[in-house]
Amino acid sequence: MIRHPWLLTLLIAISPLASNAAASGTMSAEKMWSLTRLGDTDISPDGRLAVVSVTRFDIKKNKGFTDLWLVATDGSGSRPLTSDPAPDSAPSFSPDGRSIAFVSKRDDDKTPQIYRIAIDGGEAQRVTQLPTGADAPKWFPDGRRIAFVSSIWPDLVRWEDQAVRLEERAESKVSARVWDKAPIAYWDRYLDDTEPHLFSVDVADGSLIAITRLSGFHLSKSEYSASSYDISPDGLEIAFAANTDKSGVAPNYDLITLEACGCKPAVNRTADNAADEGSPAYSPDGRWLAWSAQSIPGFYADRARLMLLDRTSGVARSLSGDWDRSVGEIIWRGDSKAAYSAVDDAATHRIYRFDLNAPGKPVAITASSSFGALAVARRGGAKPLAVALRQSFTEPPTLVRLDLVNGQAVKLSSFNDSTLAGIDFGTVESVNYPGTGGAPIQMWVVYPPDFDSTKKYPVFMLLHGGPHNGIQDAVQWRWNAHVFASWGYIVTWHNFHGSSGFGQAFTDSINPDRISKPYEDTIKAAEWLAAKPYVDAERMVAGGGSYGGFLASTLLGRSHPYKALIAHAAVYNSFTQIGADYGAERDRFFEFWDRPEEFARYSPHTSAGNFVTPTLVIHGQQDFRVPVNHGIELFNTLQKRGVPSRLVYYPDENHWILKPQNSLFWYTEVRTWVEKYAPPGAR
Repeated sequence: MIRHPWLLTLLIAISPLASNAAASGTMSAEKMWSLTRLGDTDISPDGRLAVVSVTRFDIKKNKGFTDLWLVATDGSGSRPLTSDPAPDSAPSFSPDGRSIAFVSKRDDDKTPQIYRIAIDGGEAQRVTQLPTGADAPKWFPDGRRIAFVSSIWPDLVRWEDQAVRLEERAESKVSARVWDKAPIAYWDRYLDDTEPHLFSVDVADGSLIAITRLSGFHLSKSEYSASSYDISPDGLEIAFAANTDKSGVAPNYDLITLEACGCKPAVNRTADNAADEGSPAYSPDGRWLAWSAQSIPGFYADRARLMLLDRTSGVARSLSGDWDRSVGEIIWRGDSKAAYSAVDDAATHRIYRFDLNAPGKPVAITASSSFGALAVARRGGAKPLAVALRQSFTEPPTLVRLDLVNGQAVKLSSFNDSTLAGIDFGTVESVNYPGTGGAPIQMWVVYPPDFDSTKKYPVFMLLHGGPHNGIQDAVQWRWNAHVFASWGYIVTWHNFHGSSGFGQAFTDSINPDRISKPYEDTIKAAEWLAAKPYVDAERMVAGGGSYGGFLASTLLGRSHPYKALIAHAAVYNSFTQIGADYGAERDRFFEFWDRPEEFARYSPHTSAGNFVTPTLVIHGQQDFRVPVNHGIELFNTLQKRGVPSRLVYYPDENHWILKPQNSLFWYTEVRTWVEKYAPPGAR
């Protein structure tokens, strides 16, 4: 379970997509939106086939279309598996490898349902037909049933009653909503009085079993996926993460197990730990149950350890030891002697192997490029077939066959080849410079195409969100560095103090003062750049979103070298951030009413008397992570101060700009702003 205070901002990708239109010249926002984006993956039990969701965007229609593709892992070819206008997602191979379950909303479906399609083609068959919908499918080992999640009203027993209430709510003329307990929202939606529960459906006759409904626990109301729960190899037990906090202000996700029949009491396996657990995964031989566990309550960026429960002895132990990185989703090897995870590691997402006989000594499988969406075939022993999505700043997510022994990757998908072939990308470099206290700070530098080191270029410094979300070697769809570089800028992205992937001490070094070290690291980055003979120190601009917007607002009130700033979804007034979707959670250190003067020092708005830098403010109405009042407060303050400023407001966007045409407008506004105050190109 992941709970992010100020953002996962720049790292969460929109669902994949595509176009094979030829391209030429440099990267542009339009060309970026023509790229196919790959998403959910799975691999057949024998490893011969992979399935991946493929999304293409139609800019004129302002929407994306997602289908499933089958890809042979020997590289012999690929073909579309689905082609319905409805988006298809969350594919999952059956245990016999002959069919795939997935989620779609087709024909007369009022809510998404589970479908099944044979790998050799034919029409997809609807498996569920529930008024409350179905999501996050996972096959039972015998292949006869599929588990899934549906958000229901727990006080209603019959599905017919669920349908009636849905209709009553939809037709009611009363728009009021009522809460007795927080939280009330998550990112861009209000939370209602339903609960996400696990069910199973018989593939043959459609009969349903309620697994968690009477357990006293349910999956997260905020977010869940197929990795939020797992099924034991014998099909008799389910493990899932559930929020056991009853106050609403101190969330604590524990690991819960219960029988798959839903007929016996559930067991809380981690009641003694006040911090979060998640990503349960049973070993194929059934002996072990693995999961991720944190130790600091209320700190979303705390190190997540890989834990193991011996289901025979009942003894739990850590497989991470003192390793100073966080484990992600856990995928077992077929022989149950090792597990794999994609790990945020020093500005790169790497696949690591965790051997059961070598606790505390994980082995890095991949090196350069970032890898995620790992899927491992259950057959194959110590050398199983696996697929993953590989990406970098210059390679959109690409399906590869991954050798889990030596890390070698073989490219399997070619959706974007023709488009990328005609694009001239600038060089990408990873550098280190001395930051706060002389500590080494990693920074990505993206040079403009046809860069000439004998000339001077302006700098566009990007400020990442989080703050505990390091920028990795991966495509960023919303703040695309190559698009900015194509305008004629050296583009930088530094992983300041607080960034993830550089050890827990580094990540936690900015709490509770989230201003001082990131600010100093940003200034020292500018000084490091200004000393380069090819940098024009008189043409520097900076900008970011969420925490990056907070950092831009911080720069506004302090000394800095930037000619203009961009504050997107910026946390501007820390006192009013209590209105955020997580605003009712107890603070890890102190509340603003306990130490108001100290709290004020950590809020950019208290330095408004120093604001003089031209600033572009961008905000979406549907943003509940950083409510829209922050953007309005910042813009109004700049206006009253007489500072050149511009407000771009999106009534139909949230924390991120997700619609193609809105995104293109965003890039146009940003370009106009930076070019006005730091003209592009070499001089």
